Amino acid sequence: MAAEGGHHALPKNAVQLSESLPFITNSYVATWLAVLVIILFCRAGAGKLAMVPKGFQNFAEWVVESLYSFFAGVLGDHLAKRTFWFFGSVFLLIIINNYLGLIPGVGTVGWDVGHDGHVYKPILRGGNADVNMTSAMALTFAILWFYWAITENGIKGFLAHIFAPKGKFKGLLLPMMIMIFAIVGVLEIVSIAIRPLALSFRLFGNIYGGEQTLELLMGLGGTWFAWLSSLPFYFIELLVGGVQALVFSLLCAVFLKLICEHDEHDESAEH
Repeated sequence: MAAEGGHHALPKNAVQLSESLPFITNSYVATWLAVLVIILFCRAGAGKLAMVPKGFQNFAEWVVESLYSFFAGVLGDHLAKRTFWFFGSVFLLIIINNYLGLIPGVGTVGWDVGHDGHVYKPILRGGNADVNMTSAMALTFAILWFYWAITENGIKGFLAHIFAPKGKFKGLLLPMMIMIFAIVGVLEIVSIAIRPLALSFRLFGNIYGGEQTLELLMGLGGTWFAWLSSLPFYFIELLVGGVQALVFSLLCAVFLKLICEHDEHDESAEH
């Protein structure tokens, strides 16, 4: 695909690296490299544990404790203990994937080089610039959301949280509020169904758009100074990579907190 002026634009789909293994794409490989970085990070942090942490163990514990404190502030201690394995992992996977996509050579080293000098089939491509990756994370969260919501509230509490009137109503007001909250519940079901799409396309759109911008700007600086025209936006993408990891994981945490929130007004009134 070529942009205006014959410049090659980043394709929306990832490139298959093997005809015999169609699921092995350049984004797939990049994602597994990000997973490898996380594994090495954990292995290095827990390699030589000491009661008084020092060196890399100190840094690793600071990262994990900072993430845990952040999500505990959103979810509360009880939910954070149950779910931190997911939220901490997905934050690290997204941010590392985003930053790996900004390493020189990712998206520009490969085969099938055109006359304009651009690589049409790069060996690596940012993992989150592939909608399959972002959709997989969003769908995984959607399944876990139902599991956590039902185990925390029970089936009855889960349905009541969506459809039941909030508060105490008497007389003619009660059937009216039941009807209103039933309609609101249907809208809530639609909102829940849309969340995975919104999460996946928000992350994909921001990362793909950033890489597309850098790719197009590289064509404005000529052969020797291509990097210069995209340098300011490169630093912006460093910021965007961290922000998008935070936004995705934070939205997931907020969605879970909202469904697991218990109405304590009646209890406090009784006391």
